[in-house]
Amino acid sequence: MIPRYTRPEIGAVWTQQAKLETWLEVELAATEAWAAEGVVPAEVAAAARERAAFTVEAVDEREKITDHDMAAFVDVVAASVGPEGAQWLHYGLTSSDVLDTALALQLKRAGAILVAGAKEYRDALIDRALAERDTLCVGRTHGVHAEPTTFGLRLAGFAFEADRNLGRLEEAFAELAYGKLSGAVGTYASVPPAVEARVMEKLGLAIEPVATQVIPRDRHAELTATIALAGAGLERFATEVRNLQKTEVREVEEPFRAGQKGSSAMPHKRNPIRTERITGLARVLRGYAQTGFEDVALWHERDISHSGAERVILPDSTIVLDYMHGLATGVAAGMTLHRDRMRANLDITHGALFSQRALTALVESGMTRDDAYRVVQENAQRAWDTGTEFRDLLAEAAPQLDLDAVFDYGAYLTHVPEILARLEGLRG
Repeated sequence: MIPRYTRPEIGAVWTQQAKLETWLEVELAATEAWAAEGVVPAEVAAAARERAAFTVEAVDEREKITDHDMAAFVDVVAASVGPEGAQWLHYGLTSSDVLDTALALQLKRAGAILVAGAKEYRDALIDRALAERDTLCVGRTHGVHAEPTTFGLRLAGFAFEADRNLGRLEEAFAELAYGKLSGAVGTYASVPPAVEARVMEKLGLAIEPVATQVIPRDRHAELTATIALAGAGLERFATEVRNLQKTEVREVEEPFRAGQKGSSAMPHKRNPIRTERITGLARVLRGYAQTGFEDVALWHERDISHSGAERVILPDSTIVLDYMHGLATGVAAGMTLHRDRMRANLDITHGALFSQRALTALVESGMTRDDAYRVVQENAQRAWDTGTEFRDLLAEAAPQLDLDAVFDYGAYLTHVPEILARLEGLRG
């Protein structure tokens, strides 16, 4: 991923140096497991642990000859150990034993960062939802004013969605914490299960029950799909903020720092650039998810059609989601609420958004539902179209109603506390 969208902590997981260090971690664990089984001399395993080294530049230079990155890596590391390394390093292993097990370790480290970011985003939404539990605003369906609600209740919906995505991320990364050291085509002909078991215990990974020659890619497809779904949740929140920041609405604005410029040409502009960026990057994640699905079906026991794609989509998707988490958490925690605009927008329809309360009140007074609907519809639309207060029109059309009870904003606040109390359970 380009540096613009790469935060340092997760970027460090995916550097070439970090990848090769993880390969070495697996190689040394395997050598030591062979030593524990009495195959590799103990002094050789100790020498490998002490001397094994590489540089990215040396591996890249060697790959120009081998045209095989794992073979180049093994050659460089073996040379650093000495004759013992040339004899015993990578003993009994196939490339995918190291590649897939090391990838599981990198994804485990990336997963810890993403799960932490998902929690921060969820908790920022919870905090704002609870703070704005009584902030009245208009609810919209089809982009049209519907009924009053509270901004806290709207944010609570995003918080619960964020919690679901957090759980899905935890599960997807758990499904990837599997390694394999079963040799070519997974028969254990060149490396016994006991060596694999020792290595996975040391590395903190589970053993893949049956590996062809690679870890099955449904595990990785689940992750890219889960990341895309988490991105879609962030996009939903971002889209709401973008719509509420429109000049004609202006109920919410993204944080705008001192010195920030919204436009190179128009100094008055404060554009929703963070939420627009979230929206655009969510599209990228959905594309990566599709590639993850394409990687599942490999030829026979293996091919490497998945490999080139994964070198892009797995680092990039985790890096992008981490960046999006940072953006969305900042918006959730720091967005500016224009409560005066929220209240003003409630009055745009001149009280027509109380139509459902008027309808139920007329039914309770003895009118059939269809007759009541016609009375309310005619007068609500007239209020909206002519700018006449709906309350005044209803006073003439249905004088039997208690209008104070019908036009009561408090009715929309009654059950909000008990709904938002459910938020506290999310933090567990």
